Amino acid sequence: MPISSYTGRFAPSPSGPLHFGSLIAAVGSYLQARAQGGRWLVRIEDLDPPREVPGAADLILHTLDSYGLHWDGEIVYQSRRHPRYQQVLDELGRCGMTYHCDCSRARIQDAGGYYPGYCRPRGLGGASHAIRLRMDRPVYAFDDRLLGRISVPAALAEEDFILKRRDGLFAYNLAVVIDDADSGITEVVRGADLIEPTVRQIALYRLLGRNEPSWLHLPLALQADGRKLSKQNHAPALSQRQISQTLWQALFFLGQQPPPELACAQRDELLMWATSHWTTQHIPLHAQMAASANQP
Repeated sequence: MPISSYTGRFAPSPSGPLHFGSLIAAVGSYLQARAQGGRWLVRIEDLDPPREVPGAADLILHTLDSYGLHWDGEIVYQSRRHPRYQQVLDELGRCGMTYHCDCSRARIQDAGGYYPGYCRPRGLGGASHAIRLRMDRPVYAFDDRLLGRISVPAALAEEDFILKRRDGLFAYNLAVVIDDADSGITEVVRGADLIEPTVRQIALYRLLGRNEPSWLHLPLALQADGRKLSKQNHAPALSQRQISQTLWQALFFLGQQPPPELACAQRDELLMWATSHWTTQHIPLHAQMAASANQP
């Protein structure tokens, strides 16, 4: 792949401000793109209005800009792409690759946690039902640039997963594949909490006849109690005052280890060093405590 053809992305959801765990994904994807002379895009994944925080999207973009993580091109908002998602969903339906489902979460839990295909032969219709993909060509494993060969449970790979929810909202797996394919994303760099959905997304790429990206899943930042640093777990927002120090911590978390003489460097100087010295070989393979990131 020529260097100029690389296109990466960062795709946060506006359910709150960016935190240190978000920064790891942003910095990792940014440096992986910039180190290869590639493009770095930003997409706001505002698919789920009930979970969104008013003003969070603008705050996220402001924070990225404050940290020197400047993107290429226009921001993509998933909330503005519903017609595109529906177009692809309709195409899949005409090919007999989807079906309607009225199963409750309780029924799925009773079946062991994975949907057993109960509604496949029922021929349901109506807007009040979820729409599922017929998973006739499951993907059981994929190659990750950092972690190597990754396999998932057969039950997960074979599940007929939801493409559109019964409340009318489009599902993440459908939207992310369409968006990444339409944007020409060549590599997805994101947190390891999204490893399992990858096989479903690869299956969709193949079903739609679109080029699959390569994958790189970064280690997760953990809280002191071992839980993932996340908005749901009330992770603190990124500092707008200690930007260089926080970037330094993110680089150490990703195993990059800037030299001591850059301990007091300004933001842009630190990012310039990180871009020219970026290597995936030094990224840790496993989740680690956010507090363990070295400080200058």
